[in-house]
Amino acid sequence: MSFKVYIPARYASTRLPGKLLADLGGKPVIQHTFERAVASGAAAVVVATDDERIATVAEAFGAAVVITASDLASGSDRVAAAATATDESETTVIVNLQGDEPAMPASVIGQVAAAVEAGGVDIATVCEPLEASQVFDPNVVKVTRADNDRALYFSRAPIPWDRERFGDPSPTPALVRYRRHVGIYAYRFSFLKKFVAWSPTVLEQTEALEQLRALEHGASIAVPDALEACGVGIDTPEDLARARELVGP
Repeated sequence: MSFKVYIPARYASTRLPGKLLADLGGKPVIQHTFERAVASGAAAVVVATDDERIATVAEAFGAAVVITASDLASGSDRVAAAATATDESETTVIVNLQGDEPAMPASVIGQVAAAVEAGGVDIATVCEPLEASQVFDPNVVKVTRADNDRALYFSRAPIPWDRERFGDPSPTPALVRYRRHVGIYAYRFSFLKKFVAWSPTVLEQTEALEQLRALEHGASIAVPDALEACGVGIDTPEDLARARELVGP
């Protein structure tokens, strides 16, 4: 199996600007992510960024870097632009690994690539069990799947809605069917180009979840359980503090 990892790396962030360059155990956050990608066995790992500060740091630790436009709407757009600049083949399997995922297991990176390589799906991603406290948290994206692990819907709301239990004043969800969507994606470059050419859809804009655009256009998305716990991406100062506690000084 051959695949490549592209890491979209934007400097600007509403809640934690410059987070990818923040120190985490003596290395910048993005270097941890890069090293996870390298450990996955990818044929190449490319950092796609719009910022010279990130580019300079990434090149210093040995990453291939592609500079992209600063006005791209999403990580998918940034990956597509970088893959176009590097003249990827239509059939190349690309893993889109967000730069703020320093704990992503190498096995999961390989898992999503293998799911696309096996055929039968347009996109592969993963999910993992939810904690009860996350069911009603709109910052935690939920996924509902069919029995074959194909995505039926993604939402920031609790799905499925437990009609009986959620009628209680203080519901305690039965968690067996609840899954947190983990934001890592794999697809062939030919599909990625189609995806970014589609206009944002109503559901996507309503939930602020770009994967809904793929579902609305009839794409199939495989969402198996992740082979290992994926940790939590770094979106806030609190996330960074927790990551530092785990990694150590």
